[in-house]
Amino acid sequence: MYTTLIQVRERRIRYQEIADDVRRLVRGRAAGSLLPSESELSARFGASRVTVRRALELLRDEGSIAARQGFGWFVATEPVQQRLEWLGTIEDQLSGSGRRARRRVTEFAFVVPPPHVRRILDDDEVLRVERLTLADGEPFAVVTVWCPGDLGRALSREDVERRPFYELIDRPLRGATQTIGADAADAHQAALLGVPVGAPVLRCQRVTTDTSGRPVLVSEHVFPAHRTEFVVELPSAEPSISPAGLRLVE
Repeated sequence: MYTTLIQVRERRIRYQEIADDVRRLVRGRAAGSLLPSESELSARFGASRVTVRRALELLRDEGSIAARQGFGWFVATEPVQQRLEWLGTIEDQLSGSGRRARRRVTEFAFVVPPPHVRRILDDDEVLRVERLTLADGEPFAVVTVWCPGDLGRALSREDVERRPFYELIDRPLRGATQTIGADAADAHQAALLGVPVGAPVLRCQRVTTDTSGRPVLVSEHVFPAHRTEFVVELPSAEPSISPAGLRLVE
C-alpha cells in the first residue's frame, strides 16, 4: 500500500511538471499555433503518452490550450469571425478583431487557368497570385487569386503584396458571390499553414464582378478550421431550424 501511494504521488507530480514545461512553451507562442504532438512530447519528456495527455488535459481545463480532431493540441484562441455581408479583405477583418495582419506573396505568374477558372473568366491566360496571410505572425490563410490577363498585366508583384486586388483592378466593382465548404489540407497548403496534411480546412471561393456583370476576379481562400468562422445576419429570414442557402454538392 505504501509503495502504491508513492507511485501515485510520483505520477501526479510528473504530469504537473510536464504541464509546467508546456505552460512555458505556450507562453512563447501565438494564439492558434500548433503544439508538438503527444508522441513528440512523450519523447521530449521521457514520459508515457498517458502522463503527457494528463498534463495537456490539465492545461486545457485552465483554458490555455485546446484540441481538435485533425489538428492535435494548439494554443487556445477565439476564432476570427468573418462577416459575409460586405466585400472586404481578410486583412481588414483581422485588423478589426485586434490582430496584426500581413500578406506574403508566394507566387506571381501568368498561367493557363484551370478549367473552372477558365469557365468563369473566359480567358486563356490569367494572372495567378498565391499569397499567405499572417495573423500576429502565424499562418492564417492561403489565398489564390486569378484575374484576366488584360487586367493582370498592369500589376506587379509588389503591388499585390502591398494592396488588395479591389484597390488595384481598374474597374468599378459591383459585388461578389461566395461559396464556402469543408475540405482537407493538401501537402502544399499544410506546409504553408503549418498544419498536418489532411487537417480540416474551410474553403471559400469568391467570384467578383464589375458593374457590367463581367467576372474580374476568382479567389480561393483556405483557412485552418480552428482559426476562423463565417457569420451572416438573417434579418428577415422565415422561421426555420435549418440553415439558409444550403445546396447539395454532387
